[in-house]
Amino acid sequence: MPGYPGARDNVVLITGSGRGIGAATARLAAKRGYAVCVNYVTNAERAEQVVSEIRSGGGKAIAVQADTGDEDAIVALFGHVDRALGRLTALVNNAGILGQPGRLETAGDTAIRRVLDVNVRGVMLCAREAVKRMSTRHGGGGGSIVNVSSIAAINGGANQWLAYAASKGAINTFTVGLAKEVAAEGIRVNAISPGLIATEIRVDAGLGDSVDRAIIPQVPMGRIGTPDECAEAILWLMSDAAPYVTGAILPVTGGR
Repeated sequence: MPGYPGARDNVVLITGSGRGIGAATARLAAKRGYAVCVNYVTNAERAEQVVSEIRSGGGKAIAVQADTGDEDAIVALFGHVDRALGRLTALVNNAGILGQPGRLETAGDTAIRRVLDVNVRGVMLCAREAVKRMSTRHGGGGGSIVNVSSIAAINGGANQWLAYAASKGAINTFTVGLAKEVAAEGIRVNAISPGLIATEIRVDAGLGDSVDRAIIPQVPMGRIGTPDECAEAILWLMSDAAPYVTGAILPVTGGR
């Protein structure tokens, strides 16, 4: 496809890609010619299923377990990609957790720390490792980083997901700042900001049909988005079709 990289030396690491937006992005990236690292924390079966789908379509993929809330695990993850797939050309920081629902005064320190460890600290550390490999300052050939934020960064997540929303606000700021920091080093840094998307993380959090019925009227397009639609936005930001785009936070919200 014109404008999209298809050479065999394109390598992407997608954190939290055993399901949802991450899995959809892994499958689409493979179709666009990337060798793909599917990262997961606990569900090896789901990750291996994504890898199997990619390989059956003629693509190259591996599954690697790593908790992106842990620095040592992150360093080991990137090292594994180096050895198994070669030079990293793209990173999708997709891994994230909602945390415990409820008002702030009910939140425990451990739960808040875990959200920030995965959603903020982990994203920054993964980006750090990617920059070390991509930056022309360090002998790299450039690359692209796409962070997965959320509309919650704007609406605030009051009464339920305040820590999550705050973490995604931090990701927006980080995206803009890192984009400026490495723009002259061949690295573009962008983010997507999904709105109401049909993912399993919502089901796990108890956000079912009744919540959807309440929110859908707020969506100008009148429907829930899909992981595949988020993946298309991510792949565009990663690709040669967006060579002058950096520091952007692209809403994937149906107009909400």
